[in-house]
Amino acid sequence: MTLLERIKERAKQGKKRIVLPEGAEHRTLRAAEILIKEDIAQIILLGNPEELLSAARDHNLSRIEKATIIDPRSHPDKEKYIDLMVELRKHKGLTRTDAERLIEDPLYLATLMIKAGDADGEVAGAMNSTGDVLRPAFQYVRTKPGISVVSGAFIMILKDREYGEDGILVFADCAVHPDPTESELAEIAVATASTTRAIAGFEPRIAMLSFSTMGSAKHPMVDKIINATRIAREMAPDLQIDGELQADAAIIDTIGQSKAPGSSIAGKANVLIFPNLECGNIAYKLVQRLAHAEAIGPVLQGMAAPINDLSRGCSVSDIVNLVAITASQASRE
Repeated sequence: MTLLERIKERAKQGKKRIVLPEGAEHRTLRAAEILIKEDIAQIILLGNPEELLSAARDHNLSRIEKATIIDPRSHPDKEKYIDLMVELRKHKGLTRTDAERLIEDPLYLATLMIKAGDADGEVAGAMNSTGDVLRPAFQYVRTKPGISVVSGAFIMILKDREYGEDGILVFADCAVHPDPTESELAEIAVATASTTRAIAGFEPRIAMLSFSTMGSAKHPMVDKIINATRIAREMAPDLQIDGELQADAAIIDTIGQSKAPGSSIAGKANVLIFPNLECGNIAYKLVQRLAHAEAIGPVLQGMAAPINDLSRGCSVSDIVNLVAITASQASRE
């Protein structure tokens, strides 16, 4: 069974409620049909019910009626969500008039449904920018307690099963935060551990990467990794984590034993935390292309509830897979 198959199986067991704000978008509808057919999650579609069901008929999608369909402009819980919006943002000057307008935006409605406990996760971005998807999430769902930074992880599936966890490695941050502080880097490591358990399904062994291994170089950039490792250990004492480690020392056993003989992570890492976004983004793309690895993600992490962003060029299968991942995240919250 492949990793994606395992993720889908875990999602099926959880039966989580995943809201898709771009309900009438044709790829979203096709994905919803598959998700309902395969019973991966309980699907909530936002949009005008008549338009949405008409589009489903046009595409010969027979299962869409089994989804929960909510019209952002008119539904029984509208006033409840308006009240919640005002309560959460009145200190920022949000008025009831503002809330009445915003709640009709499907992206805002989706986040308020999650905040109110009426949905477990959200997937959007097929027709909206990342900024538009994340703005209401930051305002209303916010980050997990103790986490101040949102980051993006990639699940890298290698053809060579020698590395990581039977050929699977988790890379972060490869998508969101350009230059994290040492405290933020520690938070990213802790959040990535949670992502690894929820999605990849194995216990993380985390390497904090640098151009130095255990003092082989002296530089403020190395000090940042050393301090981030210490902070991460304080945040989550149960984590298997070590650093600073060079990439080869982190993933190749003989080199790890040579460069860091006292480390329980060196040569055995299955999670790689990069010093900054530049390193992480370059690394995942190089591994994806040169090693012909499959890159699943980015999976957004650090939010108080799973909210994931699609590329506007996404395929139907991309949406199906990300909903399954989001449902798996929700099952571990």
